[in-house]
Amino acid sequence: MEHLLNQKLKQIEISGIRKFFNMVAGEKDVISLTIGQPDFHTPDHIKHAAVNALTLNRTSYTHNAGILELRKAIAAYNEEKYQLSYNPEDEIIVTTGASQAIDITFRGILNPGDEVILPGPIYPGYEPHIKLAGANVVYADTTNDGFKLTKENLLSLITERTKCVVLPYPSNPTGASFTKEELNELVSVLEDRDIFILADEIYSELVYERAHYSIARFDSMKNKTIVINGVSKSHSMTGFRIGYLLAPAWLAKELLKVHQYNVSCASSISQYAALEALTNGKDDTIIMREAYNERREYVYKRLVSMGMSVNKPEGAFYFFPKFPTENIDSFQLGLELVRKGKIALVPGSSFSPVGEGYMRLSYAYDIDTIKKALDRLEGFLQQ
Repeated sequence: MEHLLNQKLKQIEISGIRKFFNMVAGEKDVISLTIGQPDFHTPDHIKHAAVNALTLNRTSYTHNAGILELRKAIAAYNEEKYQLSYNPEDEIIVTTGASQAIDITFRGILNPGDEVILPGPIYPGYEPHIKLAGANVVYADTTNDGFKLTKENLLSLITERTKCVVLPYPSNPTGASFTKEELNELVSVLEDRDIFILADEIYSELVYERAHYSIARFDSMKNKTIVINGVSKSHSMTGFRIGYLLAPAWLAKELLKVHQYNVSCASSISQYAALEALTNGKDDTIIMREAYNERREYVYKRLVSMGMSVNKPEGAFYFFPKFPTENIDSFQLGLELVRKGKIALVPGSSFSPVGEGYMRLSYAYDIDTIKKALDRLEGFLQQ
């Protein structure tokens, strides 16, 4: 009965990240720098808030958009951190992770035949949702521009079918992040066009040398921008599955319909944990960010000393070095690194065809693990 399946679903493959992980799972004595998950435990006060919610029997459905108290906390948090103003009553939706926010956004704005511009290399979680909506992906190659979408690149790709541009910054897998001035160049192209912006800012708290700046801060862009964020990376709460979506009221009202029929509401217990995170834990990220920054400096020096071509990431917790490869693709290189070098990195091709020739290295690991892994990488390159 396979022929009866949704044909768009059959065209989608399992993430290259997961495919690679499964292939090397049985290898012994391998140090992995693959996982994009904070290595810190969720702060105790947040865990206690979750336990308290259970004790108080806060285990029923919530408002579809999330408990109002949490939406108010999200509004206050984004106002304080990023100078973004959204009404908690009708411009904020609490979602089951940022991934679900991406899903309902694309389902809400895309029609068959629409085009979505993705700046590659890019996290693989966007393309499947776009294709399931019957729309088409257009990749912008950013490898010669510091992994950032430029005005010129964008202008060359916009057509009458362009419905949305995704700005996933700070970037997974490259760590690239925009300044206000760089964003202004994109705004000059987009502000007078009827094109949505999906700004995935899940790594916004992990920017190292300046504060994160959102495209939604531009008055001309706010009415067409959907900002996606959450507590997974900022507060090491990946398993709680709490994200959120910020959008103008006219659009949030429509996206809430998709969300309602998709999951009804996010987990009530997790919502109360997120409430604690965004109120009493507003500064929890500082210690984590400082630790990541120390690791970032160390990894950068080591990679440069190995003679590798690498951009220093401005945010998130990834490096995306280019490897000197001949007659081998990045997936096969990944397997060679595992089997001969006993180190696991994620093949760049997992992040769109534009990522071919690169590998993603996560520094969301303790420094001792990182040092041992880089020693092995250096040994592999010297073979």
